Amino acid sequence: MSLLENSVSTLKGVGPKRAETLQSLGIQTIYDLLTYYPFRYDDIQEKMLDDIQDQEKVVLKGTVLAEPVVSYYGFKKSRLVFRMMTEQAVINVTFFNQPFLKSKINASEEVAIYGKWDGRRKALTGMKILATQDEQEDFSPIYHVNKQIKQKTLVDLIRNAWELHGVEMEENLPEWLLEKYRLMPKVKAAYAMHFPEDIEENRLARRRLAFEEFFLFQMKMIQLKKQETSKEVGKAILYDVHKLKEFIQTLPFELTNAQKRVVNEICADLRSEDHMHRLLQGDVGSGKTIVAAIALYAVVSVGYQGALMVPTEILAEQHMESLLGLFDPLEVNVALLTSSTKQAERRRILAELESGELDILVGTHSLIQEEVQFKKVGLVITDEQHRFGVNQRKLLREKGDNPDVLFMTATPIPRTLAITAYGEMDVSVIDELPAGRIPIETRWILPKQIDSVLTWMTKQLQKGQQAYVICPLIEESEMLDVKNATEIYEHLQQFFEPNFKVGLLHGKMKSQEKDSIMNEFKENNMQVLVSTTVIEVGVNVPNASMMMIMDADRFGLAQLHQLRGRVGRGSIASYCILVASPKSDQGKERMKIMTETTDGFVLSEKDLEMRGPGDFFGSKQSGIPEFKVGDMVADAPILETARLEAIALWNEKNWEEEPKNAVLVRSLEKRNKQSEFLD
Repeated sequence: MSLLENSVSTLKGVGPKRAETLQSLGIQTIYDLLTYYPFRYDDIQEKMLDDIQDQEKVVLKGTVLAEPVVSYYGFKKSRLVFRMMTEQAVINVTFFNQPFLKSKINASEEVAIYGKWDGRRKALTGMKILATQDEQEDFSPIYHVNKQIKQKTLVDLIRNAWELHGVEMEENLPEWLLEKYRLMPKVKAAYAMHFPEDIEENRLARRRLAFEEFFLFQMKMIQLKKQETSKEVGKAILYDVHKLKEFIQTLPFELTNAQKRVVNEICADLRSEDHMHRLLQGDVGSGKTIVAAIALYAVVSVGYQGALMVPTEILAEQHMESLLGLFDPLEVNVALLTSSTKQAERRRILAELESGELDILVGTHSLIQEEVQFKKVGLVITDEQHRFGVNQRKLLREKGDNPDVLFMTATPIPRTLAITAYGEMDVSVIDELPAGRIPIETRWILPKQIDSVLTWMTKQLQKGQQAYVICPLIEESEMLDVKNATEIYEHLQQFFEPNFKVGLLHGKMKSQEKDSIMNEFKENNMQVLVSTTVIEVGVNVPNASMMMIMDADRFGLAQLHQLRGRVGRGSIASYCILVASPKSDQGKERMKIMTETTDGFVLSEKDLEMRGPGDFFGSKQSGIPEFKVGDMVADAPILETARLEAIALWNEKNWEEEPKNAVLVRSLEKRNKQSEFLD
């Protein structure tokens, strides 16, 4: 065992309490400490006043004109202020909550202050005192820390660890790869992340470590893909081509070219002896349900069973309704299993499933319960797959003798995210909407314009149309969310009733109550539905042509697009009104982008750029890797190069046996044991 795997508590100055603090930062071993990289760097430069931009961080050097004055306010809050002469100009310098600095600032002495420049006030908000020019650092690393450990303490620990154990860090990329891309050796790169000689050295270190992370991850993904799709775990499902063509001809519409392409890809997987492990992504309303129905019918045509798992009961019921309509009058036995299914009905479904009488089972996570046993399942489909955990998807896959697997998502996934989060899958994309779809017109208004919008909505309601009004999800308190929705509901009741009925839907309601309200809305017994984001997935009301989203700047682009997709499902022109008064430039930019495009793939790329991969789906997802150095958006070219290099290597026959790759093989074996990227 390498000394780098020893506990960080073996280092001098790390007792039980500090070890616990370090563990809270994810630092358990010496290796963890050596590779606990800064999340940013302060580029500390001395500049002339005329060259400084407003809010820029700089070093200003000058003479203290008078003793600093400290004043206290609030609870344990303080302000230290003094005047400084620099370049024949007098500026005010303020330090907040650092009263102890008073003893370090003396009148008539020269001082260098690192801080943020306020161009309007011609003043500096101090962050650090650099007493002499010699003490100034050109490039200062900043680490994530907490209240229990200071930056300086952490840096001292890292420096100590490097002096004792840095030479023990092993190279994990082969020499030929380092030479090909002129990459720094591992030890030098890791050290330069903490203690770079200059900005350029740090840039080269980041480039090397980002490439390493992406390359090793892609190697692992390709290995998983080969395991998932290998002939040993796959079987050829030779579906009845004649029956399938007849079924497609019965559809009340022509498939789009994108749907035809995707159906062919899936059908080729079914007939292949290789195991299918495919992700189907398509924009809202692109027709994924039809593709799923065709794939399910293909396996049923030769005596196999199919399963379709979805995240909510509303979506399960909608899929059930769609499949019954599509398979009528064909002899396909379809059943719905959710937590609301009555016991007698549940027993009948499970018995028919086990005997093979039941062809297709649609349901929520109820499908993965132990008592659900298929006789001969050939295809398992998971819809909105990112809403399920990795283990839940795995449990459904294991229902039977390695059935083919198809994942579906209506969240268009940017390429950089798809090849990392879903790199072990084949990917099919429906990038074309069915003919006749009228693009949804999106407008952004300020809150003060709501009344005029409500007047316009009244005219549309008089024509027999319906409307959604969406309230934001406030994650910190679901009760606040309900209160917000209730207040808007009461306001709209006063505005629209008795001419039009207004309903309320939110996550605190019981399933039966939600279903009852949704059915009222579907039947047009209710014309305006006030809802939280529970409406986001699985609602299909073609008569609903208007949506108003309150506080729209609280949502990400991907979620706004998903919500918008609830309208525009019929043959009439549809509208989405974004009500927002964003304070930040980013919030304003999101509103502007939403009004300019209805292309989910364009929006997904923008959303990833603005929010980052960790928050792309609205919450941290276990399937999305978090890299220490690499950034999937900023470093996309490095990611793509690493991916192509990994593919090329895996395509080389017996590459693992080549002496030149021995270092890499050892590194991958070590990561397989640690599951470093996949936990």
